[in-house]
Amino acid sequence: MFKQEIDFLGKRKIALIFSSVLIICSIASLAISGLKLGIDFTGGTLVEVGYKQSADLSVLRKALSESGFSDATVQHFGTTKDVLIRIKPREGVSNSELSTQVLNAVNKDIAEPVDLRRVEFVGPQVGDELAEDGGLALLYSMFGILIYVAWRFEYKFSLGSVAALFHDVIITLGFFSILQMEFDLTVLAAVLAVIGYSLNDTIVVYDRIRENFRTLRKDSSEKIMNTSLNQTLSRTLMTSITTALVLIALAVLGGEIIHNFAIALLIGVGIGTYSSIYVASPIVLALGVTKEDLMLPVKEGEEIDGMP
Repeated sequence: MFKQEIDFLGKRKIALIFSSVLIICSIASLAISGLKLGIDFTGGTLVEVGYKQSADLSVLRKALSESGFSDATVQHFGTTKDVLIRIKPREGVSNSELSTQVLNAVNKDIAEPVDLRRVEFVGPQVGDELAEDGGLALLYSMFGILIYVAWRFEYKFSLGSVAALFHDVIITLGFFSILQMEFDLTVLAAVLAVIGYSLNDTIVVYDRIRENFRTLRKDSSEKIMNTSLNQTLSRTLMTSITTALVLIALAVLGGEIIHNFAIALLIGVGIGTYSSIYVASPIVLALGVTKEDLMLPVKEGEEIDGMP
């Protein structure tokens, strides 16, 4: 039997204040500064070039900045000899002219000219469609989760789980807004992955709460939920820590192309672990869940079937 007893729900008011501050700061930053959208959403030009030897990205960024492309995103693509350059759209400059200017800037201070591999243009209309589809994906996933948890457990649990997911998504987006880190399709994919991770963690806790409501009938709702959180704590911490170690390795060693993806997941895993304990469960308790809500229905004629 799990002996540790941490009074998680006794600290729910402190957690409420902490979460409220994070959400207010996130919403304020999103409203004032917004997200620093990448080329996937804003549109622009993508230029892939190949070097004869390994490319020094810091030197390349400096050369592009001196040529008026200070907002260019530069990253290795595949090998250290292949480089991907993303340029935001510019008024009055065609796609072909922009790629020529970028190529001239890259070749300006090097002995061997680079090879132009490909040039792709992402129009603003495509970027708008991607942003809209991404937002709809978030909403549809939330709605589907609401239905699933209401069917799997009880509607009070579904409200708690969706509230925790909104909590996680808003804070993750707020983090990117406050630090003005680039938000592209890989980060959006990370946010959707955070929803799945956080929901999985919450479902594990909810499942234990349901079991304990049916077995620990003499205890209060708060006591039963505290016991359930303590019983799942070791599993929650082990899952979160091992996941975080992998994500830290990806963020540090994975290169620029996957850096923001790993950071978004790392923030989401931390916030998701916190919300499964201090957001999802306290909301269910505040909604007044009772033992009767989770008791198995008595089958008609069950008493007769049990008679000798």
